[in-house]
Amino acid sequence: EFKAFLKRLPTDRFLNVSMIAKFWSADLSLQRRYAQLESSAVLVLGKAQKIVRKLFTLSKRCPKQPRISLPRERPVGFWLNRAQSLLYCNEHGVLGSFSEEVKTCICPSEQPTCQGVVPCIVGTSSTSCSSCAIDNATRCGSCHHGNLLHLGSCRPSIAASLDHYLNLDLDMPDTEVKYLLQRLDSRIEVHAIYISNDVRLGSWFNPAWRKRMLLTLKSNKNKSNLIHMLMGISFQICLTKNSTLEPVPAIYVNPFGGSHSESWFMPVNQPDFPDWERTRLDTGATAQCYNWTLSLGNKWKSFFETVHIYLRSRIVTDDPTVNETLFYEPLDLDDQTSNLGYMKINTLKVFGYSMHFDPEGIKDLILQLDYPYTQGTQDAAFLMLLEMRDRINRLSPPAPQPLDLFSCLLRHRLKLSAGEVARIKDSLQMFNSKLPNASPEPELAQLCS
Repeated sequence: EFKAFLKRLPTDRFLNVSMIAKFWSADLSLQRRYAQLESSAVLVLGKAQKIVRKLFTLSKRCPKQPRISLPRERPVGFWLNRAQSLLYCNEHGVLGSFSEEVKTCICPSEQPTCQGVVPCIVGTSSTSCSSCAIDNATRCGSCHHGNLLHLGSCRPSIAASLDHYLNLDLDMPDTEVKYLLQRLDSRIEVHAIYISNDVRLGSWFNPAWRKRMLLTLKSNKNKSNLIHMLMGISFQICLTKNSTLEPVPAIYVNPFGGSHSESWFMPVNQPDFPDWERTRLDTGATAQCYNWTLSLGNKWKSFFETVHIYLRSRIVTDDPTVNETLFYEPLDLDDQTSNLGYMKINTLKVFGYSMHFDPEGIKDLILQLDYPYTQGTQDAAFLMLLEMRDRINRLSPPAPQPLDLFSCLLRHRLKLSAGEVARIKDSLQMFNSKLPNASPEPELAQLCS
């Protein structure tokens, strides 16, 4: 029965005395046999004591009553330790004694090679394994959620630094950013490509129709190792003297590429959002020019790939009873009295900074979700991607519902298919829900298809 009990003990994880005792208590055939052994041992012990006393009573050569010493009964603890020793200290046919405190075997002096394989510890603590490795039972094969497998052991995992993949940190206080933006300092100017079929810089144009201008970085083509942060916009607009028109710019920001529909509208002059700052410049008598500057700073900064600027015009009126904005699009070109002036855009700039970005490294990190590398684990990749997702989405522009910027990054900067993006999102949500103290994820608005 004891041999059968040993064969039924699991060998895929380490068994301490408490675990072996549970298996011992649950083995009914072993318990019946052990009860028989205990009762028969009591009978044998009583008979032995009577026989020994009778023998010494009949002896004429003993001057005093002898002290009877018989073998002691073996307690349950002996058999539990014996089972442990047979599991882990029975190599090469030599039996040793297992010490649970140091998890090593004490072998006979003439045969020091009784040490066998001691499997890993499977448990619920942060340093315990959830299972042992198949190819080497002494090492952890997997860890519980929120723990990292490192060199065969589990330790609490903290998301590693994202600097290798994506550098989001800027050590610049708000006051310094505001000062540089006020000066339109070239050190924080991001040199974008100006594209427009409607307007040429430095040329007068009739603002009758809505004009569209683009500032784009073409990062997918020219700067694939960089992503960019928008902190301000500035352009210089001139109007003909005594013009009764006023420019009305509308700004759309495309964070990582794709179509124009995948841009978010900048809520200028909305509550808690900055408005344009206009500074009049000293010009000649034929025109009046202004610097229009929008300072986002650290509070409202966000990613950008292309800035779409739509320029409209409205009549400036002194009538306090007119509350609505009067747009003239198009003006009546046959009526010369409706020609209310011309505009000219001299400069158009975006301000911010560029950050290190490793698209291939992030793709390799995503591959680990399905095919973990030997030097990393799925949990480590999940934690880094969760940290990356949360930090990117934290820079969503102000809106009733935050935007899912992370999906835009996957879609347009990593060029993943819509199906792959959806699968990655679902995998991250499922992993996050299993983490300790997991909070429900906010509903995000989908910007990119």
